[in-house]
Amino acid sequence: MEVSTLQLVALFFVAGLIGVGSVVDESMIYRPIISCPLTGLILGDLTTGIILGGTLEMIALGWMNVGAAMAPDGALAGVVSTILVVVGHQEIGTGIALAVPLAAAGQVLTIFVRTITVFFQHLADKFASRGNTFGIDMCYIAGMCLQFIRVAIPAVAIAAVAGTDIVDEALAAIPEVITHGLQVSGGFIVVVGYAMVINMMNAKSLMPFFFLGFLIAVFTNFNLVALGALGLILAYFHIKSMAREANTSAHNASSTGDPLDDIDDSELM
Repeated sequence: MEVSTLQLVALFFVAGLIGVGSVVDESMIYRPIISCPLTGLILGDLTTGIILGGTLEMIALGWMNVGAAMAPDGALAGVVSTILVVVGHQEIGTGIALAVPLAAAGQVLTIFVRTITVFFQHLADKFASRGNTFGIDMCYIAGMCLQFIRVAIPAVAIAAVAGTDIVDEALAAIPEVITHGLQVSGGFIVVVGYAMVINMMNAKSLMPFFFLGFLIAVFTNFNLVALGALGLILAYFHIKSMAREANTSAHNASSTGDPLDDIDDSELM
């Protein structure tokens, strides 16, 4: 598949925004479930992007930045793996297998970029001591630009050569035992991601819905659309019941009143 100039330009800006979103954490655009479909849409294969993004999202469920701890870079992994599958005509399993080492490489790259941005942080401190707000803004924008090109440049470079013989020969040179091993390990990571999410939720009231989903998926012929619609309906009724219980508790508390108000102050004199 040959990538046009317009697609490369669109990919540059979208991949850059995904890279910025991975450090800002204000939106979920960098998550594979969003970044892969966006990349697939630009390259003309939205279906493959959705399939790959949904699979990678299950692997990346437990990937998150906590404090100074850096998680594997799902932004670079999602974008580049989608490019290799769509443009390079690779199997989806190959893209999943390559996503894990790509995420590890992206983790090293983002740590390197964040180390460079320390310079801008100290420079911003100097501007702050002088009351120069424009200089502080420019330091912030410079740091975001580095995160922008951190994903944008590799994405465009790989998209430009993904369909060539060089990339095909490089991927074919990877031993099958390594590719298959990465696919199997990706399956294990999915289970670990589910376990971490369940542990973080730690909500006993939601566990019946969790097991109900497994039972419905195993013993019925519901597709993903039907399961998603059923989940939305159950979530709606669960939220409504929680709101009703909260209103009842608040009403009971207000009707009971404060026991201290029943004490006659004259008896204490």
